[in-house]
Amino acid sequence: MIGDDLRQAVLARDDVRRLYEPPDGDPAALARIEGYLEELRATQRHSIYRALKHPLYPILRKVERVPEGLSHLRQALDTGRVVYVSNHKSHLDYLIELLIIEDHDFRPPIIAAGINLFGGALGLLHKHVTGAIPIRRGARDAAYLVTLKAFVAELLQTHDLFFYPEGGRSYSGELKNAKTGLFNAVVLAEVPVLHIVPVAIAYDLVLEDRILAPQVTKGRQRPFSRELAEMVGTAVGYQSRAFVTFGRPVTLAGGEAHSRRDVMDLAQQVLGAVGRLHKVLPTALVASVMRPSMPRTALVSEVQRLIDRLAASGANLETTDAAAAVTFALAAFEERGVLQPEGSIVRVRDRFVLRYYARQLKHLLDPKRQTTEG
Repeated sequence: MIGDDLRQAVLARDDVRRLYEPPDGDPAALARIEGYLEELRATQRHSIYRALKHPLYPILRKVERVPEGLSHLRQALDTGRVVYVSNHKSHLDYLIELLIIEDHDFRPPIIAAGINLFGGALGLLHKHVTGAIPIRRGARDAAYLVTLKAFVAELLQTHDLFFYPEGGRSYSGELKNAKTGLFNAVVLAEVPVLHIVPVAIAYDLVLEDRILAPQVTKGRQRPFSRELAEMVGTAVGYQSRAFVTFGRPVTLAGGEAHSRRDVMDLAQQVLGAVGRLHKVLPTALVASVMRPSMPRTALVSEVQRLIDRLAASGANLETTDAAAAVTFALAAFEERGVLQPEGSIVRVRDRFVLRYYARQLKHLLDPKRQTTEG
């Protein structure tokens, strides 16, 4: 139960009390803080959570879960509190990553998710079963920002946390910049031993690729019910592997002082690790070198050149066999309507989706990255 004890601990924190206690605080701010704490209140009923995989089986059976680096995670869980930091590609991420943790009987974390996922029946599920906490991305109210950071800092005294620092799914396909808001909260926690575990998720095919790719950047926030309906429409014939790779943890010791620069450096370090862990899959390789039309022999040659380049930089490659990668990717893309083999020539049918997959390697081929506040 994430409830009254945590609420009292947050209200007693100096950084929160300064918002509502005289002489400097505004007593009216207390009502807003109380409202935000009520919004963040949640209950995790793990016995019910375990059973969720059964009604979701029609979707989950289409995605083969492939975990990597579990030894890093096991060691972190055995020696301290854990914060998982992952990239974000699909609404399936919440299911796939948490089910891998469940599959291996690791203790379940609390997940931080966008508030758009908390409407209707799904919202009740998050509040009363999974124990997820809603995040108001883009909020500017100082009372909310301070309350959220204090809440997460207190939460980490008794629970692990899973969050997505990009702030939402990548509409372009590339790894987005990190927002530092929750990193600030993690640093404030002062847990004796706190492990930040970088996590990378990669799909052969992303369920929402045809929805995300034409937009490149996200527009206004849409109700999750509408997004869910779109996902169901794209799920016909969908099959994919999901590689979830856990990296070496970054360990923080309680009581250390951290400046704003330290927090930004931490976010950049962790997101950089996520990028290096990200599985390089055949679909991304082929998309990165594909031209509007291309002989298959030339495609294999260019993919091999790219594989050699990535291997030299230590990328997490699924295969080093260019011919096998091209065969796999062409089958997947032809089924998805992205590429069309015509004899010895391969032609592009959907350039938007193809570019979406090509951008998945941008952080490896052009590794410059900045971290943004938020």
